[in-house]
This record gives sequence, structure tokens and C-alpha cells, in this order.
Amino acid sequence: MTAAHVPVLLDEVMAALDPRPGDVVVDATFGAGGYTRALLDRGARVHGFDRDPDAIASGATWTEAQGPDARLVLHHRRFSEMVAALEACGVRAVDGVVMDIGVSSMQLDQAKRGFAFALDGPLDMRMSQTGLSAADFLNDAAPETIADVLYRYGEERQSQRVTRAIVAARPLRTTGELARVVRRALGHRAGAGKDPATRTFQAIRIHVNGELDELKAGLQAAEWLLRENGRLAVVSFHSLEDRIVKTFLREASARSAVSRHLPEQSPPAPVFRNVSRPIRPSDAEVEGNPRARSAVLRHAARTAHPPREPAPSMQEMA
Repeated sequence: MTAAHVPVLLDEVMAALDPRPGDVVVDATFGAGGYTRALLDRGARVHGFDRDPDAIASGATWTEAQGPDARLVLHHRRFSEMVAALEACGVRAVDGVVMDIGVSSMQLDQAKRGFAFALDGPLDMRMSQTGLSAADFLNDAAPETIADVLYRYGEERQSQRVTRAIVAARPLRTTGELARVVRRALGHRAGAGKDPATRTFQAIRIHVNGELDELKAGLQAAEWLLRENGRLAVVSFHSLEDRIVKTFLREASARSAVSRHLPEQSPPAPVFRNVSRPIRPSDAEVEGNPRARSAVLRHAARTAHPPREPAPSMQEMA
């Protein structure tokens, strides 16, 4: 299999995971297999997760070529389900988990997937290619619901104005139609800086795919699965994602302040240590791969303390 994109912060992610021969590592966002390829080259065994059937189909040709001794196992599932999926394979602990959050380059570059306003295609945006599409949401949802999504997930200050324009233009069927509606609503002119449709497309994509809830559940699953000294590495691409990762690692490493007014309160046991500062791509990487510009890597190592609470999938299995 040939990777269709350049994995972001690859060297930094591998340094954070420090994979050794025989290690079991979860690539929670398999995509085109960029991180997986590097992990396999270092002798690790990899469990790759992706909800996108196209990614799984592409990866399946790779595992078939490796034969019965393949060190890659693919799971056509959300990464929030990794605890249950690995339990079914007899795997209860892993040495590393890597997540590359958000939409993949392969999804962005295919007009038929409807993720990018630069390529006119059906208004879809579904990573799993099932369920509620972007068109379904925009054409059927109440105006107040649309405005809330644009404000919360796109940080669109003029969400009410954009929503009124969307409702007036319904039904919307293509990415080009939506982009033009947003630009007209915000008075954007070609070449006048960042395209304002970016915020709306981000918001709708996050909502349709439940991305932020998925991230929170995936981080919790990683906490449950990682053995002592296991490594977690998460690459995010915008402030909403990075804020969730930052908060998770701060709380999981017991960095949250304990009030001095409550002397009987004891600090919680840290379940992660060696939390990194945010790591960003070099100028050279951004020059070679402009999509890496907004990437942020945070990583940490698991302690011996038990997880703070059971993963949801384990509660369901009990």
C-alpha cells in the first residue's frame, strides 16, 4: 500500500512512542497508514482503527500481501471502541496509542466525499459513509440548532447571520452551494484572506461525525489500555481538539490544582507522567506539507496507577 498523504510530525510521533520490536501499538486513526508503516518498520505489532471503509479496504490489501505473519490487524470501528475490539482479540494492554485527529488528506482530496469547499461535490462529510449527512443536517435541522453548531464547533461569531442564509437557500446539495451561501452572507471577496467558509465546514463536519465526543472517549480508552510506561501521542489540528487533549492530560497527570482551603483533600493519583509541551512542525515540514501548519502534538507516558474510571465499552461488557 502506498500512503496517499504525508504523515504529520512523523519523526516526533515516533520519538514520543519509542516503539520497540514486539511492542503492541494502536494506530487509532489508520487513514493511509503513515504512522502504521513507521511502526511496522520498527518491529511493532499494530492494531489499526478507522471508521472509513475506504481506509480499511486499502489497508486490507497490505495485510493480504504480508501473509499469515502480518503484524497489522485492521478494525473497521471507531477508535472509541478500541477497548472492546482488542478485548475480542485477547489483547488487554498495549504499549502505545497514537491518534491523528480530524479529517484525513484522502477524504479532503476526494470531491465525492464532500469535505472540502475547494472541490465541488455532494454535501456529505461522513467519515463512516453512513448515517446523517451534512446535507441531511443543514436541510432538516432547526435554525437554532444549526446556529449553535456553527458557534460551538466553528467558533463562528456570525453564526446567526450564516444560519439565516443557509435556511433561505435550502435545500442545499453540494459543497459549492454551501460555500457560496456562506461567502455571500459574510461579504467575502475572492483573495481577501482566509475563506470564511472554513469555519462553517469545520463545524458541520465535527457535528456530523461527533468528533469531539469521539476524541474524549478515545482518550479514556487509551488510559484504560496502556500498560505502565506505555506512550500516548495525539496530533490535533485546531484549538477545540487541542483543548480537550490538554485538559485530559492535565487532569490525568494530577496537575489540576487542589484547593488550599480544603486541607483534607489529597491530590489524585497521576495516571500519566512526562506530559510534553505542545510540539509543532518545523518550518521545513510546513513548507513541504502546508496541511501540517496547524498541527500540535502532545504526548505522555502511563503510570502504574489504575485508570480513573472504566472505559464505557467495558461498562457495557460487564
